[in-house]
Amino acid sequence: MKSNIFDLSGETAVVIGGTGVLGGGMANALACAGANVAVIGRNAERGEARAREIEAAGARGLFQAADALDAEALAKARDAVIEKLGRPSILVNAAGGNKPAATLPPGADFCKLPLDAWHEVFDLNLIGGALIPCQIFAETMLVDRRGSIINIASMSGMIPLSRVVAYSSAKAAVINLTMFLAREWALKGIRVNAISPGFFPSKQNSALLMTPNGAYTDRGQKIITHTPMSRFGKAEELAGAIVWLASHKASGFVTGQNIVVDGGYSLTTI
Repeated sequence: MKSNIFDLSGETAVVIGGTGVLGGGMANALACAGANVAVIGRNAERGEARAREIEAAGARGLFQAADALDAEALAKARDAVIEKLGRPSILVNAAGGNKPAATLPPGADFCKLPLDAWHEVFDLNLIGGALIPCQIFAETMLVDRRGSIINIASMSGMIPLSRVVAYSSAKAAVINLTMFLAREWALKGIRVNAISPGFFPSKQNSALLMTPNGAYTDRGQKIITHTPMSRFGKAEELAGAIVWLASHKASGFVTGQNIVVDGGYSLTTI
């Protein structure tokens, strides 16, 4: 008898930050595996476009506008998802990013890093990127005693990268929160895991990694040299990890883990 342990038919997945490159790729992957997918984000144009892509993949798609830092807006979005797609059993927290004001230029004085910029990046990646969405969506999952929560952390949460200290610190906190919640909810039917991508070019970081003509910047070249696979990642290369962790059949005994997808970057020390 054949069975597909990665089949997500009948599941409702929510991807917060699904309007971005990586989050959008994850939303598409879940839809292709059979899940109905709700995309939550701030950009209505990109969100509606993503919902149409999900519909084109043969799944039911939905966009709900909400800021991940706004608990009231997220609660309303959750209720809309329940009404239109059903009760969520999968939550992907893909909101996050860095801010130029919290980035230290070469030779900059860490002691002069603006505290408000630190707060902005830390709140975006930890509070909005994991904490509030977990609180809002776990309320229904705890009632159902069934759920898979996947927090998108970063390889920089394991290896503090130069210049992006606030971002790295926040992502380290996301990994720690993931482990805490996995233990907290282990007997309540909810699994909580993290995925830590390495370097994946996006609108936010492309200027740091590549020049307008497609060549590597100095920083980009250093990263490639440090990466055993000698390239950057592609958004679709996160699909397998996200579907595996989302599937209760495929990863039902996996919780509290941080799955690193970085081309081997974290394996090298020089």
